[in-house]
Amino acid sequence: MDIHFKNVIAIPLSGIHHNDKSIWGNSFSLYKGEKVLLNASSGKGKTTFTHILAGIRKDFSGSIRFDEKEITSFSQEEWAELRKERMSYVFQDLQLFSKLTVEENLYLKNNLTDTFTSVELKQMLDELEIEDKWSVPCGILSMGQQQRVAVIRALCQPFDWLLLDEPFSHLDEENTRLALSLINKRVDHIKAGFILTTLGENHNFKFDKELNL
Repeated sequence: MDIHFKNVIAIPLSGIHHNDKSIWGNSFSLYKGEKVLLNASSGKGKTTFTHILAGIRKDFSGSIRFDEKEITSFSQEEWAELRKERMSYVFQDLQLFSKLTVEENLYLKNNLTDTFTSVELKQMLDELEIEDKWSVPCGILSMGQQQRVAVIRALCQPFDWLLLDEPFSHLDEENTRLALSLINKRVDHIKAGFILTTLGENHNFKFDKELNL
């Protein structure tokens, strides 16, 4: 699924001056399989941009097409199917269920599409060095541990695009490297792309494209 933008701007940001390199008010395309960095300081609209792509926010002008279909034409049922099969998301506030265990949080997503076995889920936890947290409620994990669970949960479905909204803000350099390596391995395997928002760090990763706000 390719994504095409034409003169898109979030309504709350329409009164702010944006430079010529900004994605706001310009036209460009993102192609399935691309690894994209969205780099900007706080308050520039990174989360707004990802929320618009996920259909959470609709307060924008301009045109966004998934392949050849305008996203403003999607029904609630079509959005639900897109979020199940073609687009996954790591939210900045993670949106884990704090009283449920890591296992339960992962299976809530995984059971929708039966993407991974329990052995594979535990292997991903092991790769991110939280294999001992399988039966622990997410609410008592550290923020860094919760971020790693949220990353794994987002991988527990098919997708064309993975949206990652500052997913490593509580991780040190080594744990960020491990998480990004896991993400990269998964998107390469299913020939998907991802959009990673950051406050300025490229995490020593070679991106195909960098967007600016």
